[in-house]
Parts: sequence; C-alpha cells; structure tokens
Amino acid sequence: MRIVIKIGSNVLTRPDGKLDVTRMSALVDQVAWLRQQGYEVILVSSGAVACGRRELKVDHELDSVEQRQLFSALGQVKLIGLYYDLFREFHIHVGQVLTMKENFEPGEQFDNQRACMSVMLKNGVLPIVNENDTVCVTELMFTDNDELSGLIAQMMQADTLILLSNIDGIYTGHPDDPQSQLIRTVAPGTDLSQYIRTEKSAFGRGGMHSKYTTASKVQAVGIRVIIANGERENILIDLMQHPEKVPFTNFQPQ
Repeated sequence: MRIVIKIGSNVLTRPDGKLDVTRMSALVDQVAWLRQQGYEVILVSSGAVACGRRELKVDHELDSVEQRQLFSALGQVKLIGLYYDLFREFHIHVGQVLTMKENFEPGEQFDNQRACMSVMLKNGVLPIVNENDTVCVTELMFTDNDELSGLIAQMMQADTLILLSNIDGIYTGHPDDPQSQLIRTVAPGTDLSQYIRTEKSAFGRGGMHSKYTTASKVQAVGIRVIIANGERENILIDLMQHPEKVPFTNFQPQ
C-alpha cells in the first residue's frame, strides 16, 4: 500500500506564522507508525517559506518573487533538518526531492524523477517532496502543493493520496456554520463546485478549491483521495485503523 501524504502550511504553522514543531513531531510519529504497518509513504511537505521568514529579518523591501526565493532557500534547510532529526528517532532515513512542474512532462526528467523516488522507496528511504521554490517562479510554479501531491501520486502510482488541511473536509456551507454538513463520500464524477469557495489559506497558496480540483483529477485515474484535518490528534492512524471515528471527505476511486 503506497500513500502520498501532503501536509499543508496551515497544519505546520501556528497562528503567529511560526513553525509548529509539536504538531510536526506528532505527524512524524504517525508516519513512522504507518511505515511499521507496512505502508510505503511519500511526504509532500509545505512550510519552507514559513520557516525561512522566521529565520531572517530583512531591513529593506523585497518583491514577492525575491521573498519566495530567499525565504524558501533558508527555510528548506531548516525544514528538512527538523524532519531528519525527528525521523532519526525511529531509525528512518529521509531524502529530499525538490521538483519543478516541467519534471512531470513525459520524457527524460519525468523518468529520472520517478526512478529516483522508486529506488528511495525500495531501500527504505522516505522521500520528502517540495517545489523548488528558489527557481520556480511565475509560470514555472505549481498552483500549490495540492497540485504537486496529486502529480506525485499519479507518477508513483499510489493507492491513496491524503491531503491534510486545517479543516475536516468539504462541507455543504461554511465549516463554522452549524447548518453545514460534512460531505463524507464523493463518488466519481460528482460535481461539488457549488460548495467550494475560492479563498486561499492563511499561510499557503492553496485552499479548498485547490484540494477539490486535485482530488477530482486524482480520483479519475483510480486513486483514492482523502481530505482530512491534520490538526486532529492521531488523524493518520485513525484514518487507517478507525475511519468511522474521524470526520473526513473520501473521494472514491474511479
């Protein structure tokens, strides 16, 4: 069973924008548990820009591209270093994969990236994937890490893609509205666009519209997709062991 898990910026950051190391550690514990149960895991992790922004105080104005390049370069080192230290406690080796949109076009780059990640998995190394923000700007960028995780799931022929957000899933209205209901199951071809708002998340580039778009595309090629709340305690373990106990939206594969 191969699972791609995408952890969004809003899951990994506190309200003040700093990295939530406690939650990051809890998620690492759960990924380690999944590996112990025989699952192959690929992690797509946001958080590099948030890490970098807290590392360096800049006393002059930077445009949006300069900020993204600078803070992602700084933050990626810190982020992967934290993952390295946390997974080392479980004797799990991690490897970093920085990718670009062009790597998913058919051809040599696609084949090389897939081969790299395949050999990592065969040798027990956990791939941690992120966009190469230092060189990916404007039209070269993924829409967000939701899109990236969907492409990784398809490239690596995963059984399941889990999108961890700070919301339980897709609702029929605003999640804070008591009248709104969580949509638990989405059959192939179901149109939920009437329920999807286009707002972006607080610290990331995505939002529920992005997750829905990715989930629909990945579902259509036969991969199960789960949208769940990464802030819930033991969410990954419960999704695998006790799915009836936790709220989430499940996109049934084609």
